[in-house]
Amino acid sequence: MGVLSRPEEVLPLVKLKVAAGRIKRQIPPEEHWAFAYSMLQRVSRSFALVIQQLGPDLRNAVCIFYLVLRALDTVEDDTSIPTEVKVPILQQFHQHIYNRDWHYSCGTKDYKVLMDKFRLVSTAFLELGQGYQEAIEEITKRMGAGMAKFICKEVETVEDYNEYCHYVAGLVGYGLSRLFYAGGMEDLASDKLSNSMGLFLQKINIIRDYLEDINEIPKSRMFWPREIWSKYVDKLEDLKYEENSEKAVQCLNDMVTNALSHAEDCLKYMSALKDHAIFRFCAIPQIMAIGTCAVCYNNVNVFRGVVKMRRGLTARVIDETNSMSDVYTAFYEFSSLIESKIDNNDPNALLTRKRVDAIKRTCKSSCLLKRRGYDLETSKYNTMMLANIKHRNSELF
Repeated sequence: MGVLSRPEEVLPLVKLKVAAGRIKRQIPPEEHWAFAYSMLQRVSRSFALVIQQLGPDLRNAVCIFYLVLRALDTVEDDTSIPTEVKVPILQQFHQHIYNRDWHYSCGTKDYKVLMDKFRLVSTAFLELGQGYQEAIEEITKRMGAGMAKFICKEVETVEDYNEYCHYVAGLVGYGLSRLFYAGGMEDLASDKLSNSMGLFLQKINIIRDYLEDINEIPKSRMFWPREIWSKYVDKLEDLKYEENSEKAVQCLNDMVTNALSHAEDCLKYMSALKDHAIFRFCAIPQIMAIGTCAVCYNNVNVFRGVVKMRRGLTARVIDETNSMSDVYTAFYEFSSLIESKIDNNDPNALLTRKRVDAIKRTCKSSCLLKRRGYDLETSKYNTMMLANIKHRNSELF
């Protein structure tokens, strides 16, 4: 559907475009800070947008925290780096951030530029307050060690999956909570809730990025746990083949159901935030995650191409997220969309329904629900939904 058929999305889209232009005009003049904020826009436009919610000192700290971890992630993701070279870099990365001369050429496109000019990130890092530096160093050290561990270890069990996601994303939650606390704007959140904030986002990304990861050259990246996918196929790559569509969608729904187990913790974390800017910074990505959950659930196109929320809906989320009432409403509506797509014949239908019901009860018990009318558009791809394979009534896609 075009934007003209959704007039409620026109103004948010205009606001989004204006905000993006304003970000470009606000890039600092110093070389290292100009590089940091320009690079942030190039590697994650959405993050560059939400980070603008924060005050100057915290914004600088979060920007550098993100770029340091993105650089660390670039080393981990580059499958052309030999293990004997990659592991020491990951383990020592927390030391490199103090070295203005260190860089390591790897990655592609914008990520290669980030790595080649990492000295500018280090220069900016060294201008942060000591509390911010210590928090970033601690998380970088722990994350690098965890990544190194999984370079030599596959994700076999759900426990492995949770551990891997903790290292690459749960620790981001820890780090952000520590940065908020170091800035004197929030109480220090519990590790459990901080971990869940990261795991929910990471698991949705892993689900959504299946095809990109499995097709990675020269070597596939495989993060879906064998304990889950082996119930449906013999090899993880088998999920992308059309003849396995029914089993692939069942496996996908199993993965989404697993991710939904973190949603209630995320709601609890966000409900405790006091600073409005920090609240929006945290809430917008979480709503995008539950929305992406709704897009991906029961959708075979996850195995065919890129699946994501349409830009107009994203713009509405960014524009309309200002309070816990907005968060509860979004989680309730997107959970309801997932519920509407549950096939009673799906092996995980009962558990999926149980987790969706739990989210909806939490939202409803807040007595803060509004009505937004969030919905999901038909995919641009030729749909071959499991629903069509079984000749059932079509779902939302």
